[in-house]
Amino acid sequence: MTGSGASQPSILEETEVRPRLSDGPWKVVLWDDDFHTYEYVIEMLMDVCQMPWEKAFQHAIEVDTRKKTIVFSGELEHAEFVHERILNYGPDPRMGSSKGSMTATLEQ
Repeated sequence: MTGSGASQPSILEETEVRPRLSDGPWKVVLWDDDFHTYEYVIEMLMDVCQMPWEKAFQHAIEVDTRKKTIVFSGELEHAEFVHERILNYGPDPRMGSSKGSMTATLEQ
């Protein structure tokens, strides 16, 4: 091979092991606060996560008593979608002190 001065990547560089972000499951964790009602949590989870009322109610109890609850577990792309929808859901109209959505984190 005649050289133009450009070097080819070594085998080591080509086979570098990188963590796969798609490995899961990824979790969406909803965190407790004093600015959202049980009704808000239930309605939001029914809308965002397509949960039945009973399951959403159980998450509302858990986030209130344990200060957090895992509302989704699965593939990264779906977890990102759920996470973003929670963060953009908006304030609780039942509480004047509610200025925005609940806090949620994406964790692996």
